[in-house]
Amino acid sequence: MHEQNGNNLKKPSYIVIVIITAVITSLIFTYIAPKFLWGKIIPFPYIAPEAAKKEVIIPRAEPPTVAEAVAKKDTSAVVGISTIEFERKYYVLEKKVEGVGSGFIIDENGYILTNNHVANPNSKKITVYLSNGSTLSGKVLWSDSTLDLSVVKIDAKNLPTITLGNSDNNVVGQTAIAIGNPLGLRFERTVTNGIISALNRSLPIEEDGKQKIMEDLIQTDASINPGNSGGPLVDSKGDAIGINTAKVTTAEGLGFAIPINIAKPIVKKVIKTGTFKAPYIGIVGYDREIASYINADIVIAEGIYIADIDPAGPAAMAGIKKGYIILEVDGKPVNTMTALKTVIYSKNMGDKVILKYRTLTGNTGYKTVTLGK
Repeated sequence: MHEQNGNNLKKPSYIVIVIITAVITSLIFTYIAPKFLWGKIIPFPYIAPEAAKKEVIIPRAEPPTVAEAVAKKDTSAVVGISTIEFERKYYVLEKKVEGVGSGFIIDENGYILTNNHVANPNSKKITVYLSNGSTLSGKVLWSDSTLDLSVVKIDAKNLPTITLGNSDNNVVGQTAIAIGNPLGLRFERTVTNGIISALNRSLPIEEDGKQKIMEDLIQTDASINPGNSGGPLVDSKGDAIGINTAKVTTAEGLGFAIPINIAKPIVKKVIKTGTFKAPYIGIVGYDREIASYINADIVIAEGIYIADIDPAGPAAMAGIKKGYIILEVDGKPVNTMTALKTVIYSKNMGDKVILKYRTLTGNTGYKTVTLGK
């Protein structure tokens, strides 16, 4: 009996102790800890901000990006091009070689711009793959291995096209979007987004066992891979500013494109006459970028350095000499070979052009040159 009463007396004391402990703990965390303990003895407790407690709602639609708008505008005009060539060695037929590249339609009547190394007169069979699933035979109307450009024609009408922009207005840092068929037709019309990384680049390449230098290229970090060759490099408006041509395989983000302006007078004449033949001026010229690469002793700030000249050619007959620097053609500054060729290619054989030049002694003058065949 006495033992039971003792137990009953202990129970209220336990309850009192629990209550007192709870009150003290509450006081510590409410008043004492924030002032004296948090951040010193006890780490600060994480209290979620009010915004984090709210539900995050992702909108169903977002404004279109530049790349999205350009892709919608241009991809239907990008084509796949497959070719078959036969390699020869010592005049003996060796093997059939198949190639795949890209191109883009520049005229609704079936004119396509691409690279010479994608399609050229040596291609025995050219097949063009359109965005609607059609496949048509193609024919090379004009090709140039030095420029790495070709114009291919297919028999079709009312085709989607890409507008040709103005590569003279290109600036480093602007948006550059490449469209093409990297690694073959399985990944046809792939869109990659980047910027123009640099302008007027020179790139040594090997073609048919021979070394050559491609000049005045656009450098971009938009991804360009085998199969992209011949596809367009476009700006934020969807206008073609270049033709994708090469990638440095030993580095990432180093792709190159041919400025579109060099192709514009060519395709204009091909569409009008069915072919193109460049008027002849009779010089071998280097611009500032390539001159120092060829010869470290040649240093020019502007213009085109005449490294060699045809003694019987139009320029020599007009009084232009080796070592002169061409500054302008018909009043247009020419600081790159692309700029010089663009002006000359827009002329016809027999046309007269006025060259502004600087002599070896630093004097400037003007000569009228009649372009030849």
